[in-house]
Amino acid sequence: MTFVNYIKSAVFPKDFPQTKLSEIAFAGRSNAGKSSLINSLVNSKIANVSKTPGKTRLLSFFNYNEEFMLVDMPGYGYAARSDSEVDSWREMVEGYLNHSKNLRAIILVMDIRRDWNSEEEQMKMYTDHLGIPLILALTKADKLSRSQQMQRIEKIKKSAQLKSIFVCSSLKKTGLEDLKEHLIKKVI
Repeated sequence: MTFVNYIKSAVFPKDFPQTKLSEIAFAGRSNAGKSSLINSLVNSKIANVSKTPGKTRLLSFFNYNEEFMLVDMPGYGYAARSDSEVDSWREMVEGYLNHSKNLRAIILVMDIRRDWNSEEEQMKMYTDHLGIPLILALTKADKLSRSQQMQRIEKIKKSAQLKSIFVCSSLKKTGLEDLKEHLIKKVI
């Protein structure tokens, strides 16, 4: 039997859960589908989902079967945020990335219809610097035809230069098993 439970939300490293469980963080642009992907992967509506960008403002920690933690990170790139909010977001995310002793991978969640840009490249460079594997999950694949998906995948592959890329749809439940299998075999 599988269980997933919400542990807590936090901003500062001193408030992060103190466990020995491996952590997998979900990062990406606002409204890319991070919370929906978490919910689909664990088959539970544990992470809050909103159609409004920028709703997740804290790091949210979820315990999966006492095996590992999933961390839902706030999205970046939301235009309606003030400079001080952007700075606070950056401090919170960098605080987590720099202080987590159990972070095993970051899943960079990206809407398949968007281009790889400077924010994604910065995340890639940052995770490379920290030695943390970066896994790209292209979401909302159901919004495109199969041929459009293939075109987008090729374009993103050229820009991202990542080994681990998964195409997912939380709505159609596609690509989720491949991503889960990769996480279990390579990360946890």
